[in-house]
Amino acid sequence: MTAFRARLAAFLERSAVQNTIIAVILVNAVVLGMETVPAAMAQFGPILVAVDLACLAFFVIELAAKMVAQGLSFWRRGWNLFDLTVVGIAFIPAAGPLSVLRALRILRVLRIVSAFPRLRRVVEGFVTALPGMGSVFLLMAILFYIGAVIATGLFGATFPQWFGDLGNSAYSLFQIMTLESWSMGIVRPVMEVYPYAWAFFVPFILMTTFAVVNLLVGLIVNSMQDAHAEESVAATDAYRDEVLERLRTIEERLEQKP
Repeated sequence: MTAFRARLAAFLERSAVQNTIIAVILVNAVVLGMETVPAAMAQFGPILVAVDLACLAFFVIELAAKMVAQGLSFWRRGWNLFDLTVVGIAFIPAAGPLSVLRALRILRVLRIVSAFPRLRRVVEGFVTALPGMGSVFLLMAILFYIGAVIATGLFGATFPQWFGDLGNSAYSLFQIMTLESWSMGIVRPVMEVYPYAWAFFVPFILMTTFAVVNLLVGLIVNSMQDAHAEESVAATDAYRDEVLERLRTIEERLEQKP
């Protein structure tokens, strides 16, 4: 049984098998998109449904093969649980209160992330950066709260649609942070009444858009580099162990010779 599982695991790791999985994921993504087009469903509806079911069957067989090959370790791998979840969504009943969740079938496209090592590295780097990002988000929340209180006090009476209360001010400042129509849409109209309003808005943009957001990007990039370094170290260790094993095998054979 152990030998069979080892052969099955090696088979699943073959590049041809991995490329086939990626191809099926992409085909399934196209089919799920076409199922939202009424004209396509009217003309090719049965074919699209059949292809969707065939892709789903392929994914189920693949996951079952992984469960057999990996045993209990299957349940300790986050990407396996992710794949199992996005595939399992397809089995939600098409009728009843949970039928709306069947729209989440498109999440099967995210399996492309688990199939591509580089995409996995990006996601792992993002997840690793989350604790540090929490501190940055807290800093940004403090800046937004302070800015919203100041903006409400300065501009709320004249521009209630943007700064009439704390909520409107926070939303307007978020729009300004994203640089979406911030100048002609909000700041310049405010400056027509308060000429020195730029002294508030420009520092706010510099602190949030250019400082804090770039800090977030830096954290993610640093985490991705760390994840890549760990992956490289693991690959090097695996190669070293393989070489050492081969050397031990050669030594044993030499010792056995008369």
